[in-house]
Amino acid sequence: MAKTPTKKSDSSANLGFEAKLWLTADKLRNNMDAAEYKHVVLGLIFLKYISDTFEEHRAKLLAGQGDYAGANPEDPDEYKAENVFWVPADARWSHLQAAAKQPGIGKIVDDAMVAIERDNPRLKGVLPKDYARPGLDKQRLGELIDLIATITLTAASEGEKTHRSVDLLGRVYEYFLTRFASAEGKNGGQFYTPSCVVRCLVEMLGPYKGRIYDPCCGSGGMFVQSEKFVESHGGKLGDISIYGQESNATTRRLAVMNLALRGIEADFGAEHADTFRRDLHPDLRADYVLANPPFNDSDWHRRDDDVRWQFGVPPKGNANFAWVQHFIHHLAPAGCAGFVLANGSMSSNQSGEGEIRRALIEADLVDCMVALPGQLFYSTQIPVCLWFIAKNKKADAKRGFRDRRQQTLFIDARKLGTLIDRVHRELTDADLQKITTTYHAWRGDSPIRHSGESRNPAFYADLAGFCKSATTAEIAAHGHVLTPGRYVGAEEIEDDGEPFEEKMPRLVAELHAQFEESAKLEEAIKANLKGLGYDL
Repeated sequence: MAKTPTKKSDSSANLGFEAKLWLTADKLRNNMDAAEYKHVVLGLIFLKYISDTFEEHRAKLLAGQGDYAGANPEDPDEYKAENVFWVPADARWSHLQAAAKQPGIGKIVDDAMVAIERDNPRLKGVLPKDYARPGLDKQRLGELIDLIATITLTAASEGEKTHRSVDLLGRVYEYFLTRFASAEGKNGGQFYTPSCVVRCLVEMLGPYKGRIYDPCCGSGGMFVQSEKFVESHGGKLGDISIYGQESNATTRRLAVMNLALRGIEADFGAEHADTFRRDLHPDLRADYVLANPPFNDSDWHRRDDDVRWQFGVPPKGNANFAWVQHFIHHLAPAGCAGFVLANGSMSSNQSGEGEIRRALIEADLVDCMVALPGQLFYSTQIPVCLWFIAKNKKADAKRGFRDRRQQTLFIDARKLGTLIDRVHRELTDADLQKITTTYHAWRGDSPIRHSGESRNPAFYADLAGFCKSATTAEIAAHGHVLTPGRYVGAEEIEDDGEPFEEKMPRLVAELHAQFEESAKLEEAIKANLKGLGYDL
């Protein structure tokens, strides 16, 4: 998971803090399944967050200074007015930690969760409430509570305001989501999209202001990264409105907690629901759609007369183009979408998929295609790609977009990324910059940088082996296939200046030398094995 740049005080004071906390927490897991333990840990982290933010505001009310003069620290409305959750006395972290060593700690935690949901309707049905179950080791639960209590111990460097524990709790929550996704393997993909992929989508689209929608939102990573993007580029919390939907009830609860942990307001609908069976935001027209739908889903509900099938009825055996058309249906007239799909979506002609893709291309909706390297996802090893859809490619002086009608940008990023272990790869900051700046240069816009100043748009030029701007006519000539490799061509090999008649004898001599060395090694290995009684 690629780290998002943080303030100097944040990273220098806490280098490796999340990793150390994870190692200890994972030891306490014992034999518990990661999918089950995830809710135990993340529920406690959330409880710690709302208790800390409550105590922080309560201290201001008790001090009674400025706007808080005469305020009643025991009035729940004083907290709700500042978007702070009210935490009753028996649900506060200090109460839980004091009881951490008691045999009944499981019921005490459950009662705290019930009390918080009772007094905060926004959290109704969200928090885990099964800490008293027989299979959960209560001694380890108490140790976990003591461990999470240490998150408040770290402070910023001298001369700066002390870190609020909520900042660290947000980091820990995000880090733990990553590790649980890794521990769960394939099932981890149900709630987690690798951060580097999310960052790529967000930084390509640049969602500064407006409505953001994710109809298969998992644990809400797209929304968290969007808020980080807005704030890092001079915006503020609330510049974007968030709408989400999730079909898995437990994953939806993770999303609600994940956003509440950061004070982000979101509309997830009244409950969990399958997007194709029941669209919870039927009238929404979003400025941005960000999503990572299930790949090649064959178990989905289709209604043939659905208003969303504007470009063709998607096949029952694969929901890829059902998702694409759902995204387009929910875009505003000038809206843009960025989403992840399996590579097959770029070239498949099965069951009418090729005809739907052709209709999308002829409608001039496909703005950019990015082929990603393999091994980025915990849930699958299959290669995936990023689609970027634009409802309106006309020049936009306000946003700095040039006229891109009848054009599509292709980026082949398959050679990018760095292996972080034997099976997982990440896109580095440099990789992300290479991809995103290429798109912005082609699109012609000038994203606002961290300094708040405009950056002059870079000049775009096709780069053999990496990027190519193709016309709709060129795409049609390729049978409406959207695979970037078809368009970007081969990377140019730099001429080293050595004449062939000199290079070839040198390479042959080097190869002979390597063969001789290989023969010597083979004889040495045989001799060693013979000495051990094994004769080859």
